[in-house]
Amino acid sequence: MIVIHSLGGGGAERVTVDLSAYWRACGYQVTVVTQTDGSSDAYALPPGVERVVLGTAGASGSTLHALAANVQRIWKLRRVMRRTRPTLVLGMMTTASVLAIAAARGLSCPVIATEHTHPPSQTLSSFWLRMRRWAYPQAARVVALTSGTAQWLSQNLPGIRVSVIPNAVRWPLEAGEPCIEPPVRHGRKRLLAVGRLHPHKGFDLLLEAFASISTWLPDWDLVILGEGPEREALQAQIDVTGLTDRVMMPGRVGNVADWYAQSDLYVLSSRVEGLSNTLLEAMASGLPVVAFDCETGPREIIRHDIDGVLVTPAEDVEALAAHLSDLMARPARRESLARRATDVRDRFSVARVMALWRHLFEEALAGQRKRSN
Repeated sequence: MIVIHSLGGGGAERVTVDLSAYWRACGYQVTVVTQTDGSSDAYALPPGVERVVLGTAGASGSTLHALAANVQRIWKLRRVMRRTRPTLVLGMMTTASVLAIAAARGLSCPVIATEHTHPPSQTLSSFWLRMRRWAYPQAARVVALTSGTAQWLSQNLPGIRVSVIPNAVRWPLEAGEPCIEPPVRHGRKRLLAVGRLHPHKGFDLLLEAFASISTWLPDWDLVILGEGPEREALQAQIDVTGLTDRVMMPGRVGNVADWYAQSDLYVLSSRVEGLSNTLLEAMASGLPVVAFDCETGPREIIRHDIDGVLVTPAEDVEALAAHLSDLMARPARRESLARRATDVRDRFSVARVMALWRHLFEEALAGQRKRSN
């Protein structure tokens, strides 16, 4: 059983679908439990995977109302666990992990918690921070995407058992909806960024950096794929810089592979990251990449000056602009980095990552049997 808030767009949501497909193909019965229904789904579950909707999504008002809502979520989730009797439960992200641990108390199924963002960058309420401190030591294991996050968890949540399992890179990429074809370039070059339009992704920093070098690189355009709450602010920033004819924000696309294939350089301008799926995809697609060396994430994917460039210090617009302009002006350098970038297909392959999950599941089940005896 996998427990997650929704299947809307996001890295954890996509990993949920990938894990479900893999384990279902291996012959296991898989149940995905969500609080929301399918109306906001960005990813479709594979055939044969059961979907259970708790119908408990929604913002909580007062503290008392929030407490009552979470009690209801735990009660409904526990009823599903009793009915389906899962061998193992996987909580995806903090709140789902805490709810799963609480719902499974006294049952025979071990629970594995996961963190898909770096905890210091989260905006959790004091209630969820306290609940995480209570719940995670009871988990069979807590999974982090990066060694940096694993170190933070070990230092700040005594008594937990942490493992590091990165996201796998999907290759080749599958097309989905909406399908938006990249415009014909007519000899122009394209700098590509992909992600939710959120302050964490640092697209405001990217726009500032691109504006500062655009005059000297007149044959380059910037495309930012994704949707989110910062669209209006980012569009206003584009308008102010006078680059409306050179910066494009088409929204979320399902055929992102076409955009990778028809771009010349990829940039990750994030202030914070877990482990960037888009960075893995871009490299697997054979793109040279530039990324801020934020606290976690890019440094565990990019081998600096071998298959990409890490920009330090993170959030430094001038440093980002300097590295971007250097690569934009040097096609041979881009080609050299791109040749090695595709190594991520092996380094983060589905086979390797799923082997880590299999080993972890076996350990968790062995530990449960030992405690039962």
